[in-house]
Amino acid sequence: MSAMAQEYNAINLAQGFPNFEIDTQLQKALIAAVQSTAHQYAPMAGLVSLKEQIAALIDRQYQRNIGVEETLVTAGATQAIFTAIQALVHRGEEVIILDPSYDCYEAPVLLCDAKPVRLPLNLAFKPNWELINEHVNAQTKLLIINNPHNPSGTIWEEADFIALEKLMAAHPQLLLLSDEVYEFIAFEKHQSIHQRAALRNRAIIVSSFGKTFHVTGWKLGYLVCNSALMKEIHKVHQSLVFSVNSVAQAAMAAYLQTVDVNQLNAFYQEKRDFFRTGLQNSRFDLFAAQGSYFQVASYAQISDEPDTDFCIRLTKEHGVAAIPLSVFNANGEDRKLIRFCYAKTNETLQSALDRLCKI
Repeated sequence: MSAMAQEYNAINLAQGFPNFEIDTQLQKALIAAVQSTAHQYAPMAGLVSLKEQIAALIDRQYQRNIGVEETLVTAGATQAIFTAIQALVHRGEEVIILDPSYDCYEAPVLLCDAKPVRLPLNLAFKPNWELINEHVNAQTKLLIINNPHNPSGTIWEEADFIALEKLMAAHPQLLLLSDEVYEFIAFEKHQSIHQRAALRNRAIIVSSFGKTFHVTGWKLGYLVCNSALMKEIHKVHQSLVFSVNSVAQAAMAAYLQTVDVNQLNAFYQEKRDFFRTGLQNSRFDLFAAQGSYFQVASYAQISDEPDTDFCIRLTKEHGVAAIPLSVFNANGEDRKLIRFCYAKTNETLQSALDRLCKI
């Protein structure tokens, strides 16, 4: 869709990346890192200075005390997810993926010669615990969750965590991969697996500096897990990446000493509200947007064509690119829903709104 947006000179609200400037303090930290000696291989698991700042961030935000040996700096969250799955899942085992889901989950499962079990979320994009419990068995090695959720923007409730704790307690072989890349873009109360003592020692928690600080091109993320799991993950990481961009790590280590991640909510909530208010007079019906920087909308009042066809026509004829939700589902379920990314300047959003309200 991004390629099509460029081809037809459309406003790109499809792919999940911002189009505004990064924090000037982060720019200064990067310049300082470039002018430093941080140009050779970083340690395999990440710069100690950055790992210490990650531990401090988790302590501030989630009141969890971890050691630097429980963190791994990765070349983005996608590499973290791939590495964890490759390290911990084996031939013949099963991995439960909740649809609609990010497209990087399934490939590493297949490359392990393991079986992805794709289960749909309910109509409100929350876990169907009855269905999940039916499919967990002795061969189930891993459950992948994503909260706040991409593409829907929903956030788990307390009842979901309680159900997850019961499930994990009933299946001691089961590990949890928690994709929390939008953890600091949450407009209702967000809980992290870091805060669930019954779960975190059996979990791999994945985070993203790229998503948090809108530097997606840096491809800088991290994961947290206990030392036993980390030992296995290191084996894959060392062969796959060895070490991550040293300059980006040095810059982020310095920046984390000064930045307040809690300010991000207000920044993105203003954009969410601006976008949602602008669509009030359109023919799109909006789902609740509780977190992430995505807005799901129904176009059922506009057309009954498949969502992929609608997104192509939206790009070509109306000059706005979006993502069809059916592509996030293994079964291709089409509920006439599309996803907009509102992590854009207000000028970009207003131009898109002007076009969308004319449909």
